[in-house]
Amino acid sequence: MTKLKAPVPVSLDTDGDLASLRGDCARMAPHWHAPDRITALPVSPSLIHGVKVPSRSARLLDAMSDYGD
Repeated sequence: MTKLKAPVPVSLDTDGDLASLRGDCARMAPHWHAPDRITALPVSPSLIHGVKVPSRSARLLDAMSDYGD
């Protein structure tokens, strides 16, 4: 049987200030790698299958000016 170690206590300071949040982000930034640019390639409509949109949802999006116009 494996002995489990006790978890390391973590401070859950939910009232941290902006400076501590910025410090946390700065320490984590080297761990996050993002590609320089992602370009989406067009997909042929014949390859898109199995997607079903309820007519009620389609009408809702069609009525929204951001999507329907």
